[in-house]
Amino acid sequence: MDAFLAIASKREVRRYDDAPLPAEVIERILQAGRVAGSAKNRQPWRFHVLTSPEARAEVAEAVYAPDNLRGAALAVAVTVAGKGPTAFDAGRAAQNMMLSAANDGVGSCPNGVADAGAMARVLGLDEGETVATVLSFGYPARPRHPEGRPAAEWIAAADRKALEDVVRRS
Repeated sequence: MDAFLAIASKREVRRYDDAPLPAEVIERILQAGRVAGSAKNRQPWRFHVLTSPEARAEVAEAVYAPDNLRGAALAVAVTVAGKGPTAFDAGRAAQNMMLSAANDGVGSCPNGVADAGAMARVLGLDEGETVATVLSFGYPARPRHPEGRPAAEWIAAADRKALEDVVRRS
């Protein structure tokens, strides 16, 4: 898929069907996160892979919107530690994973952490390690077809501020 079309057509998926994700798809998702750029190539992240329904259910209790985690085939908690732009680095890794998933027809959604203490306990985080986001993945209950329309149509249909409202040119 064209990279710009993948970006323009990316939508959050919060309802998934029951199909499991193939191991090679999960591997590509994780590799896409691993190869993301980071400040001074520090890669301050770890990916906590939650494939069992029990693990996802435990983590779901510590996020703002638990239902999409409970229904997902896979969840990945992206954690960071250290100094520097760790949140930016985690965001780059997360976006890489979500775009890689989309390339395989897999939907995704980032989830904010509502209870950092509970999340740290469930994941067994190290001292100084925090959760940047928890990503849910699965085949969408309502499949989308990104190639069914051009990027310009996806952009026009997006519920986003107008370009002139977010861009200042000097």
